[in-house]
Amino acid sequence: MIRNLLLIILFLFALTACNSQSSKTTPKLTVSTLPFLLLMKKKVYLDSSKVLFNKPVTKENFAQEWDVHHSEWKVDGEWLVGENKGNWPGMAVLKQDFPGNVLVEFEAQTILPSSHDINVMWNGEWLKDTDQRGLAYVAGLQGWWTGKVGIEKSDKYKFMVGTPLLDFVPGKIYKIQAGSIDGHCFIFADGKLLLEAMDPDPIDNQKYTKVGFEAYCSKIQVRNIVIRQIHWEPVTMEYKPDF
Repeated sequence: MIRNLLLIILFLFALTACNSQSSKTTPKLTVSTLPFLLLMKKKVYLDSSKVLFNKPVTKENFAQEWDVHHSEWKVDGEWLVGENKGNWPGMAVLKQDFPGNVLVEFEAQTILPSSHDINVMWNGEWLKDTDQRGLAYVAGLQGWWTGKVGIEKSDKYKFMVGTPLLDFVPGKIYKIQAGSIDGHCFIFADGKLLLEAMDPDPIDNQKYTKVGFEAYCSKIQVRNIVIRQIHWEPVTMEYKPDF
């Protein structure tokens, strides 16, 4: 009886020590949970970047707050679903204006068997007289005809950059963050910087203020849309000898 009691006491002591040790362990911080985005010589602070838009898209507010162009868009549960079988920008554009340096965050996926082109626009416009997108920044995954992550400036398309290095998975949900700081454009997916480039002739972001999503010969869905006014600070970057 005494022996059993001693064994129970020892077991409880070991269990308490284990719990105490685990409570002191700090979980490893991964890139996707960092409170900032690191660019070349700039750091974007997410917590202090003012939220301009953050609400679920419903059938009611979609009809009131969005415009649809050259494509079909609908709300299905928590998702905003876009379908466009043409080789042109099929867009859902918010009526609200978002001037300045903005960051667009959202989750998105292609709807199988659709396998390409999840695109987002900011600092943009839609021209009523031609019913076409005018000046705007556009970034996306698995686009530009050959499966690239890309950033472009419409409507002249003289500023275009891309890379085929993302191993894109059709149907996978990606968390995408895209935006620009006075022409310094960037796109992240799942916390990883995929591409950044500096437009030598930045868009006037006080004049061109529209944000939207684009399906380009693709079927996609988007949710958890957050639009922020970017708070950033310059960062000094330099090497230290590692040899």
